[in-house]
Amino acid sequence: MFKSLFTGIAMMLLLGACSTTPIKDYQNETPKLDLTQYFNGTLDAVGMFQDRSDKVIKRFHIVVDAKWVGEVGTLDEHFTWSDGTKSERVWTLRKTDAHHFTGTAADVVGEAKGATYGNALQWRYVLALPVDGKVYNVNVDDWMYMVDDTQVLNRSTVSKFGIHFGAITLYFKKRNQ
Repeated sequence: MFKSLFTGIAMMLLLGACSTTPIKDYQNETPKLDLTQYFNGTLDAVGMFQDRSDKVIKRFHIVVDAKWVGEVGTLDEHFTWSDGTKSERVWTLRKTDAHHFTGTAADVVGEAKGATYGNALQWRYVLALPVDGKVYNVNVDDWMYMVDDTQVLNRSTVSKFGIHFGAITLYFKKRNQ
C-alpha cells in the first residue's frame, strides 16, 4: 500500500514539474515586456486568491509605486484586502542580464528568480504565507503577460511538495504619468 501511495505521489510531482511551458516559447510575442519600463511609476492592480477548489478566498487591490535606478528596481506594493485589512510588500529587483532578474522581499524566502522573453515574465520563489496564525513556506510559480503598454495580466500557482494549494489572478494597469 505504501509503495503504491509513494509511486502515485512521485508521479504527481514528476507530471507537475513537466507541465510548465518554457518561457522562451514567448520570445517572439509582442508587445515586449520590459520590467524596467513597465514597473516604473504608479500602477494599480486588482486580484483574487482562489483555493484548490477554485473558491475565491480573498480579493484585493494594490497600489504599486515603482522605480528603477540603474539595474535595481523597487516595487512598493500597498495591499487593501476584501476583509478590510491592509499590508505592504517591498520588492527589490535586480536585472542580471538581458533576460534575467532576481528579487527579494521580506516575506520571500531566499531569492526569487525570473526571466522575461517577448511579452512574458516567469518568476519562481518561496513565499512565507501566513494562514490562521501559522506561516507556511509555499512555492509560487508566477507568470505575467503584457497585453499593451499599460496592461499586464498575472497568473500564479501556489503549491507545497508539488500539491496545488491555490492560484492568484491579477490585473495590472499603469497610470498615466
